Amino acid sequence: MSKSARKLLVGLLLLMVSGLALGSLYGDPVTGLLVAAFLALVWQVRQLLAYDRVVRTGEPDHFQRGDGIWQQLYSRYRFEHQKSEVYKRRYRDLLAEIRKSTDAMPDAAVVIDSDNRIVTSNRAAKELVGLRPKKDKGERIEDILHHRDFSKLLNDSDFSAVVDLPSPLRPGHWLNCRIVPYGVDQRLVLIRDITDRLRLNKMRRDFVANASHELRSPLTVISGYLEGLTDEDIPPDLHVPFHQMQSQARRMNQVINELLELSRVESAGQASFDDSVDVAGLMHAAAKTYRSEPGAPNIVVDADPTVRLLGNATQIESVITNFVSNAIRYTPVDGKIVMQWSAKKNAARLAVTDTGEGIPAKDLPRLTERFFRVDRGRARSDGGVGLGLAIVKHILSRHDTELQIESTPGVGSTFSCVFDQHRLDRVSQAQSDEVA
Repeated sequence: MSKSARKLLVGLLLLMVSGLALGSLYGDPVTGLLVAAFLALVWQVRQLLAYDRVVRTGEPDHFQRGDGIWQQLYSRYRFEHQKSEVYKRRYRDLLAEIRKSTDAMPDAAVVIDSDNRIVTSNRAAKELVGLRPKKDKGERIEDILHHRDFSKLLNDSDFSAVVDLPSPLRPGHWLNCRIVPYGVDQRLVLIRDITDRLRLNKMRRDFVANASHELRSPLTVISGYLEGLTDEDIPPDLHVPFHQMQSQARRMNQVINELLELSRVESAGQASFDDSVDVAGLMHAAAKTYRSEPGAPNIVVDADPTVRLLGNATQIESVITNFVSNAIRYTPVDGKIVMQWSAKKNAARLAVTDTGEGIPAKDLPRLTERFFRVDRGRARSDGGVGLGLAIVKHILSRHDTELQIESTPGVGSTFSCVFDQHRLDRVSQAQSDEVA
């Protein structure tokens, strides 16, 4: 027990004893005891009210009041109050520094609570999306940024997801939005202007498409003349250069065709849901074509004909042929390639697995880059130009899925993608047999 507590108890005890003694002098000890108890209660209530006033107002002048344990409580409150004032000053200074830092950012930063209500925002948020820091505080952010994709992003727990939105202030401008965790029950919305990046990408796509178109015509003329010549038409010492020119002309034609296809795919929007694609049929057709090529490994097709895909048949066929051609290019003659199309309750998986050389782990993230080849010398001699998987990546993105690659050097590789339920069209076995 503390000294002040003992002092309080001793004081109360002495007061009770004094009241009892005075009451005894007048022949009524009980009344004296009750009066003493009432005085003690009044004094304690007075101290309690004074302490309550101090807590409510925070006025230090009231600290001189009280004695014993009450003075200790007042002193403790003063200490905690002063400490909290120090913390408040530090918090205000830190908040001011954070505001200065965020206001210097070119990207908009908006802090929202668990109900998507705006807590605070920086200066760029006003310039990019028209947020007013004071007036819009407490408003729901989806009431200011009206867009279906943004609302979906707010309700999504995947913090790696991003969406591109048209600017609500500047026609023709585009914004990129993402959400990250921030504080307790809060999130941070990051918004940046990507108009320049999109324009540069469009300029690049237009340049590639236009350059490919311009190159196609003279290359067609050159290829036509080369194809019209035979070994009898040229001197024997020019046979080797002649065949090399034919080979390189065919390779240039392939590069131009794939560049044009990549440009078309990049410029296309999301694949529609109007066409039902017979994925199993496309797989069997691709397997039949590649089996006839010399040196092709064993190709097995395991495809469910009762599950179809809602999308673009030409693009899905391009995905399958790219998967299979890559597998053939790196799989020996005695190897095996398995083409699979299988469905579960809420998704379907398209996969091509080979028993080829495999791909080193360091090269996996770069496989969808344009013109990237794991083995440049071999890929060039086998006809690969390094654009196939870049095309596949964009096609799958437009079918609401993404490319997945698993590979072990010396064992083989699996190229796959998973389509969600909304992209599937299930038919009966009788319907599939009828179409086949």
